[in-house]
Amino acid sequence: MGQINKSLISEKVRDMSVRDMELLSYEIRDFLLDNVSKTGGHLASNLGAVELTIALHHVFDFPKDKLVWDVGHQAYVHKILTGRAEEFTSLRQTNGLSGFPKRCESEYDVFDSGHSSTSISAAFGMAVARDYKGDNYDVIAVIGDGALTGGTAFEALNNAGAAKNTKSIVVLNDNGMSISPATGSLTKHLSTLRTSSGYLKFKKGLKEHLDSKGSLYKYLENFRDSLKYAIVDGGAIFEELGFTYLGPIDGHNITECIDTLKLAKRTEGPVIVHVITKKGKGYKNAENEPNKFHGVSPFDKETGKPLSKSSSPSYSKVFGDKLASLADVDNRIVAVSAAMIDGTGLDSFVKKYPDRLHDVGIAEGHAVSFAAGLALSGLKPVVAIYSTFLQRAYDQILIDVCMQKLPVVFALDRAGNVGNDGETHHGVFDLSYLSSMPNMTVLAPADGKELEDMLEYALNLDGPCAIRYPRGSADAYNPSPEFDGGSVRLIDGSDCEIWAVGKMLDVALKASEILKNNGINAGVVNVRSVKPLDVNTLSESCSIVKNIITIEDNTVIGGFGSLLNGFIIRNYPDIATDNIGWPDKFIEQGNTEDLFEKYGLTAESVAERISEFIERKN
Repeated sequence: MGQINKSLISEKVRDMSVRDMELLSYEIRDFLLDNVSKTGGHLASNLGAVELTIALHHVFDFPKDKLVWDVGHQAYVHKILTGRAEEFTSLRQTNGLSGFPKRCESEYDVFDSGHSSTSISAAFGMAVARDYKGDNYDVIAVIGDGALTGGTAFEALNNAGAAKNTKSIVVLNDNGMSISPATGSLTKHLSTLRTSSGYLKFKKGLKEHLDSKGSLYKYLENFRDSLKYAIVDGGAIFEELGFTYLGPIDGHNITECIDTLKLAKRTEGPVIVHVITKKGKGYKNAENEPNKFHGVSPFDKETGKPLSKSSSPSYSKVFGDKLASLADVDNRIVAVSAAMIDGTGLDSFVKKYPDRLHDVGIAEGHAVSFAAGLALSGLKPVVAIYSTFLQRAYDQILIDVCMQKLPVVFALDRAGNVGNDGETHHGVFDLSYLSSMPNMTVLAPADGKELEDMLEYALNLDGPCAIRYPRGSADAYNPSPEFDGGSVRLIDGSDCEIWAVGKMLDVALKASEILKNNGINAGVVNVRSVKPLDVNTLSESCSIVKNIITIEDNTVIGGFGSLLNGFIIRNYPDIATDNIGWPDKFIEQGNTEDLFEKYGLTAESVAERISEFIERKN
């Protein structure tokens, strides 16, 4: 590990020999495995990007040149090469090193990322701004083949490819296929030929001296295009979009990466470098099961097994198993995934019904409109997507589904605060934006049993329904009766009532006990249905107590508390309310317990706040 320290920065990599860079790649893989096995994080994607990242830092002059990472979960090597190796013991921890690029963390991180398919757009914007200001540097976007399935990436390619006078470089990190040495050698030769100064001068001169409408030039132009399609094959689509296509190349061959990136650097206009890599490279467990080692919790690096595992099933598993059992008796049920089959618990469903699960790639907007088409045709689509990623399909949910009142079920996994992945991955906005949509039903289970009940309930509605549930164990601590569409009062209170949404019910029950010991009689209501608001139960509450407190794992802006406040103000103006949730800011990364403590969402903090609230009102 001699070369990996805080003094190992991009400038030193530029001066390294190929042999030293190859040795460095081995050290980095060992370093990643040692550290990520302890902290958790994105492993397989980073193991696959080692040589490519080293080559990028060898060829380009960062931070003068700008490197934009798509999603960013493959940027660990970049962080190591930019002086942050010593911080890896704090990776994704409270107040520690972020698992994604962060502008506030380093001048080498030029764009905050976390969601996919945006790098080409951002990089092209930087390139246009560079030219506008008369500056001189390269802008490189690194995007994976998975992220390229997102429509935003193609919108950016279409725009950037048309800007012939704007130099931009896109590196396609493709770990979805193998590479044939023969094809790689041939296309490398063709790339060298097509970007050589002689070839470029020949092409320019030919066009100047021959009439572009003449038969000779047209013949030569057609011959060139036929040769391009016959030999370059997969690069043709990029050429048609206006990019010079280089590749595919072996992304684990440092020399080949360096040579091709140098060609890209001197090529005029938009250029795309197609790099083939192997996800999990260098660690057999990750190579054999790259999806399993995409995002990992701490694990034993020898066996690859997690260091700790809950005895209770996760919400994801409860959802997937229940959906599969419901599909046994209703062949109209189909599932839709946006490249997250395992992550959303649909692995059990796809094993039983492979023809009834549709993985559309990282294309959430398309997933929703596709589900609308399924619903219009008589099927019962269930769209399973992480809460934070469903935000990308806001318009499709609103117009394509809600406006037409289509029976699409949205299963929002990882709702609320998700801890270590930080700002871009917390699902703390879904209650706010979904509740604002006409015709939408919004449900929040407090345990696995309620999730099962709600899924069955939602599949029998005649309109859209979103069920949002957290990451982690679906322990059955909730004593509520079977879900019937409304809320339920679990504890009677005379001083106040706590209306708790989803996982926050556990906090509310514990806070009620603390308050009871302090002489405050606090009732507890399990909300269950965020929208429609259970006005009957709420009206009963207003006849029992004068103080109502809401608590939710969502931003307080526009969340459940806001819905309840609106009803209270209009109908029971004498009732005092207080809303507890996440503040109006992007919540940083950290251990979930630490974040709940910091922002006053533990049982003790909630009890203290309620005590102060009641004291002020009295």
